Amino acid sequence: MLRIRLRRQGKTKQPSYRIIVTESRNPRDGAYVESIGIYNPLTSPETVDVNEERLRYWVGVGAQPSET
Repeated sequence: MLRIRLRRQGKTKQPSYRIIVTESRNPRDGAYVESIGIYNPLTSPETVDVNEERLRYWVGVGAQPSET
């Protein structure tokens, strides 16, 4: 099953995340199918940049967003 979830990047105590499509059994920072955006919680306001066309595609083919 495909999941849309966050992949942690950045330095210690300075996280940034990529929004990715991956197999649900893969580890958090493991292999992924496609990166569809970024999320940075440290900026004010928080930065969220998502390729909406690719997000709609992946949801259309059955990928489910994670709880986060």
